[in-house]
Amino acid sequence: MMAGNPIVYVVDDDPSVRKALERLLRSGGYETKTFCSALEFLDYGPFHVPCCLVSDIRMPKLTGLELQDRLVEKEIFIPIIFITAYGTVPDSVKALKAGATDFLEKPFKEHELLDAVSQGIRKHHILMKQKKRMKILTVRLHTLTPRECEVFKLIVSGMLNKQVAYDLGIVEKTVKVHRAQVMQKMKAESFADLVRFAETLGIRFSKP
Repeated sequence: MMAGNPIVYVVDDDPSVRKALERLLRSGGYETKTFCSALEFLDYGPFHVPCCLVSDIRMPKLTGLELQDRLVEKEIFIPIIFITAYGTVPDSVKALKAGATDFLEKPFKEHELLDAVSQGIRKHHILMKQKKRMKILTVRLHTLTPRECEVFKLIVSGMLNKQVAYDLGIVEKTVKVHRAQVMQKMKAESFADLVRFAETLGIRFSKP
């Protein structure tokens, strides 16, 4: 179940288009918030519920593609559905390569936009879950002592306790104690859990 009601943000400099999109999205059951420019949207935030952005490509001052670049620079990763009456292949390729969920050329069918929005909302929900998991694991990681961090990295590389002991210049019994502490502090119920946690945290160690 998603945390909070999903919301769709609409950025378009044409008031009639904003109104039409808002009506369509609300008919699809989505809460919506509209913006008349990319700059106005950049001043909005943060984003605490699953959401996606529907944006025109060609707008004054800051285009939709430039908005996408600005969001990436600010490390704001929201699924974007671009709509345009003047789409070009280079524009669509650039948008999709930069992570846009879809690129729709006007006139598009209502269900095409609603389907793209549904996909974008699901994508953002997954991203939010991953971000929350990363934050939790990072907090746990910071509870480890420097020696426990060393043991953590070595055991998830596949090294045996006696190999870790030799590598660190300590006795195997001490490694077992540190290993137990790592399991407890990271809240890992199994070694497989510990390996998955390491992968999520980006800990990559090859066997020496």
